[in-house]
Amino acid sequence: MIRVTDQPFTISDAVTEFERHAAGAGAIVTFSGLVRPQSAEGEVVTLHLQAYAPMTENGIRHAVDAAAIRWSLGAVQVIHRIGDMTPGDPIVFVATAAPHRRAAFEAADFLMDYLKTDAVFWKKEVTASGSHWIEPRAEDYRDRSRWKQQEES
Repeated sequence: MIRVTDQPFTISDAVTEFERHAAGAGAIVTFSGLVRPQSAEGEVVTLHLQAYAPMTENGIRHAVDAAAIRWSLGAVQVIHRIGDMTPGDPIVFVATAAPHRRAAFEAADFLMDYLKTDAVFWKKEVTASGSHWIEPRAEDYRDRSRWKQQEES
């Protein structure tokens, strides 16, 4: 289940919906990301995300398929907001279900690393001092690189 949407969502509703699809799992892991109130540029007024839905959704689907194969997942859900959001708004929700906890944890982490570095989103942050585009940080790329290193070993 992948949803890139300009509609607000609640984390509790997303968890409830996912639990219905993950019946029989031994482990469910969820991650919720919220719009931060502060950035290096100051107090965040608005975060604006854009996506080219077909490309963005296809990329996420590919990452979900890779995770499902690698960790034998029973269910996966990714919800990602686009449009204008304010601090505290949910921006991303990732849930994974697997027979055992380690697989569910690692798969959720893998998917978040993909969303932070490779998913096709354009992020613009507006603060009192102006607006600027946000790029992934060096640590985001370092986090992502460990999955490739594990594949090679």
